[in-house]
Amino acid sequence: MNADSIVYYILTALAVLITLTVHEFSHGYAAYKLGDTSAKDSGRLTLNPIKHIDPIGALCMLLFHFGWAKPVPVDLRNFKKPKRDFAITALAGPLSNLIFSVISAFLYLLTFKLFSGVTTDSPFIFALMQNTVNFLYILHAVNIGLAIFNLFPIPPLDGSRLLAVILPERLYYKLLDNERKIYFALLGWLLLGDIVKGALLSVPFIAANPILSFIAGIFSLSDMIGFAIDGLSGLILQLFSLIPFLQI
Repeated sequence: MNADSIVYYILTALAVLITLTVHEFSHGYAAYKLGDTSAKDSGRLTLNPIKHIDPIGALCMLLFHFGWAKPVPVDLRNFKKPKRDFAITALAGPLSNLIFSVISAFLYLLTFKLFSGVTTDSPFIFALMQNTVNFLYILHAVNIGLAIFNLFPIPPLDGSRLLAVILPERLYYKLLDNERKIYFALLGWLLLGDIVKGALLSVPFIAANPILSFIAGIFSLSDMIGFAIDGLSGLILQLFSLIPFLQI
């Protein structure tokens, strides 16, 4: 591993810590404002990243730019309108990441524009400017990845909490009873999907058929989310580029 790779992973790790912290704090704060103090009582209404990190989810964030954190505790009995308030609390995390991704995209384009006209003989200053720009882009991408991934309606992701509004209670709670099994299935999909996709595409008639190739691609969760991240990121950056002083 060369120096550039080491710097990249350090910047990504920092972006992951910030992103996961903002995500889980937003859940806890939304629940707190809606009447549930569970996150505050358990010490999770904090910007201390150590309180929110799920090791496997954080590693996935580091490697794939999407993953998950340790869910903040929520007690629906404390909400005035449990289904509605639970849905709002669930959406607060991904929404905070989408807002953060827009802010970091703006700062990325701004610093890129400002630093592109700066000349320096100092390797340290040059590296500092370059890494600042790179960090802001990584922060932008990681926030989009966390938001998109967590909107999947699969337990234990945030999108599954919205099912509480849609599904009958009996069916929803049955889904929650199997949350741990679904969690490991999701982890298997993430870790083994690329292997399955590669094996399928190694078969000539599958690789040569656009429809079969597309179906093979569905097995790769990282590819699917990566495509979504690139699309949304491109849209945000393109919209900002309409501002004259941010045009690169």
